[in-house]
Amino acid sequence: MTPDAAARRVVVTGLGCVTPLGLDVASSWKAALAGTCGIVSMPDCDDRLPSRIAAPVVGEFDVGDLHPKERRRYDRAILLALAAAREAMADACLAGAADLDRVGVAIGSGIGGIGTLLANHRTYLEKGPRRVSPFFIPMTLANMPSGVVAIRHGLRGPNLCHVTACASAAHSVGEAARAIRSGEVDAMLAGGTEAAINDLVLAGFGSMQALSKRNDEPERASRPFDADRDGFVLGEGAGVLVLESEEHARARGAHIHAELAGYAASSDAAQLAAPDVESGGAIRSMRGALADAGLEPEAVGHINAHATSTPAGDVVEVESIRRVFGEHADGIAVSATKGMTGHLLGAAGAVEAIFSVKALQDGLLPPTINLDRPDPACVLDHVDGKARAADVRVALSNSFGFGGVNAALVFRKWEA
Repeated sequence: MTPDAAARRVVVTGLGCVTPLGLDVASSWKAALAGTCGIVSMPDCDDRLPSRIAAPVVGEFDVGDLHPKERRRYDRAILLALAAAREAMADACLAGAADLDRVGVAIGSGIGGIGTLLANHRTYLEKGPRRVSPFFIPMTLANMPSGVVAIRHGLRGPNLCHVTACASAAHSVGEAARAIRSGEVDAMLAGGTEAAINDLVLAGFGSMQALSKRNDEPERASRPFDADRDGFVLGEGAGVLVLESEEHARARGAHIHAELAGYAASSDAAQLAAPDVESGGAIRSMRGALADAGLEPEAVGHINAHATSTPAGDVVEVESIRRVFGEHADGIAVSATKGMTGHLLGAAGAVEAIFSVKALQDGLLPPTINLDRPDPACVLDHVDGKARAADVRVALSNSFGFGGVNAALVFRKWEA
């Protein structure tokens, strides 16, 4: 680490996403502020599944001049990442403005190319081993979205993939920021992607009793912090942020969206799939991110909560927030956007980070929908039902995942 690494500030200069709410940042953010829900019935699902609803990306998203033959080879998770990265690169105006030996990629995924895996397994069973695609193995690998983005944009810095379940994207963003602070790189494309809506995944999560069974009213199924919540809803999408050192961004005249001021990761080291407030993993990640940013808890005005809408998870997060922020917890506006997007798994942390940056920029906080009967165990200042205008200076975004992994990101409003 260089001597001035501790003073090196990391800023956000590009944003890109593809979500169940829209095919880019502008449409996704507009829909989020309107309280739009992207969760729908999945009529082609096996009718034996206990949960037959999901939040898919709808429509043709822009992957650029990718040849149709090449596009057919790529797993959907790769294509989503390409579209999000393309938008982020364009937003940052990074092409031709940086030494690409010093620009890296860190795009995580919780599950990777499971669609490709299942398709080739069917081919093997029905047509034999000679018909299995030679692209099957590489297109299934979780690191391939990051690899393909690097290839498409000629980014020759570190090429990374963090596979940490639902914290994958947040870890990717945070570790990318550390690489910039260390002086190893000038900029990173960081985020996550996921495309895992299929019967097998729905069956697996269903067997864990993790999914909402509110099949008759999908738009009301994901209910963060609500007393009647019964599980999360599976979604898909991708989010990518361009991060740069402040020095590099200023030198090339880049537009700065916000500062990524703090990051920390931790482990519960307690249970495989259940959150555990007593282990303090979520608490340590939030406190660590604030310490990394050099901020007191009272500086935070907004939290984009992990809030998956599971009975146990939401309570543990609220308890953790209260332990970190004490009396100030009641003065923090809390949004839980998974009520609209569903749970994007390995992409969730990046999309929610983008929403946090947009909230700081626009002075508008996205709502938590379906919070009709707040759980008495989940009392906070929820942004309930509709967006709220607020001049927030610091926002925190939480991401937690199976294996007891935790990540927290702290963003600060940019004021040149």
